[in-house]
Amino acid sequence: MARSKDSNISAAAVKRLREMLKDENNSYMLSILNKMKSTNYVQPGEVPNIDLYMDQVTKFMDEHLESSKRRSDDKLLTKTMINNYTKNDLLPSPEKKKYTKDHMYTLLFIYYLKNVMPMDDMQSILKPLTDMFFGDNGSIDMECIYKEIFDLEYDQSFVLTRDVIRKYFTSKESFEKVKDPKERDYLQAFTFIAMLCFDVYMKKMMIEKIIDDNFSISSKKENS
Repeated sequence: MARSKDSNISAAAVKRLREMLKDENNSYMLSILNKMKSTNYVQPGEVPNIDLYMDQVTKFMDEHLESSKRRSDDKLLTKTMINNYTKNDLLPSPEKKKYTKDHMYTLLFIYYLKNVMPMDDMQSILKPLTDMFFGDNGSIDMECIYKEIFDLEYDQSFVLTRDVIRKYFTSKESFEKVKDPKERDYLQAFTFIAMLCFDVYMKKMMIEKIIDDNFSISSKKENS
């Protein structure tokens, strides 16, 4: 499957998704699809092989994850954030103020995880990861781990996007009896958001259950 460097959805998949949205009234959903298509992800192998200073780390993240910003002035990863991750055992300390490739991959995991879980949950799952695989530890390196996870998520991108489109169509069929167009448009948009939120909520509960059963530091203390 051919991949676009600036997209997590292949050209063929986008074509099939567009077929689902032929109706010109679905222009808004097409705009959402285009946004998802244009979102950049750091590809395996794009992380520099040389160690980087803090300013180089933040510059790299800003350049490669810029499309993820909601607003132009949003901060992706600042010096303060990175130092805080180190203090909270999410990120191993730099070596002579330089960050290795393993630091970069760990920061990428942090960047994506911090949008869906609190600091203590991130610590519970990332501390074992860095303990086992950071540097010369472990049978495989952090780049291999990032690549395998990246490939799995890439393969799921079409399925997830198609599910979003189906939720959109379902929401457009809701509140059809409401006569006022402004009220109906609002209620349908609210329904679409609510359906997406419920999906996130259920998955978040599953994530918390898995962490509590397998990784939670607090639960291990209680059981010891």
